[in-house]
Amino acid sequence: MSDFLMQSPGTDEGVRRPCIDVAVVMRRERINNAWQPWRWSLADIVPQEAGFGLQPRLLLNDDHDERWLHPGFKVELFTDDAEGYYLNVTTEQPCFWVVWRMEEEAALADEPVAVPQTVTLSYHDAGRWLDAQETVEQIAAPRGVVLWMKNFVDTHHVLEAKRRQRPQSFKPLTDRFGNPARVSTGKKFGGGNHG
Repeated sequence: MSDFLMQSPGTDEGVRRPCIDVAVVMRRERINNAWQPWRWSLADIVPQEAGFGLQPRLLLNDDHDERWLHPGFKVELFTDDAEGYYLNVTTEQPCFWVVWRMEEEAALADEPVAVPQTVTLSYHDAGRWLDAQETVEQIAAPRGVVLWMKNFVDTHHVLEAKRRQRPQSFKPLTDRFGNPARVSTGKKFGGGNHG
């Protein structure tokens, strides 16, 4: 397999945004479980090659493992999500995220297959999909992709200055109508020592 081909608007005619064409490999593995004998997971992300075509295809099928190649995914970098790439590239292990779903009805094989929906390098995209209860898995991005993403972040991401938050104890006290409130430690009423 070849290396990932990073395309950019400045060097590739017809490219609107920096992008990489990838294919996703999904794996079905046998597990020791009486109710669910198989488990699907993300196996790999590889550079897209012309020979892959555009249709998913079975790569391997034996008693313990099944692998499917899903070609034709474009991973684009958007300037308005530079912070999402910054959060990814500054982690200990930058990665790709893949959202996948099971087929509702078997179309690719005799039984439903896990089908990738989208691939991203954005931390924000992954978070939104997780919040939406989607199945999201990650896999480490290779060094060349990380450097490409870092270059994009260095060019487009602007760190916002942190505003110092005023401690709550310095805020003026107000009543429920927004009027200034007074707190007194002196006792005005009540019982006590009566002589």
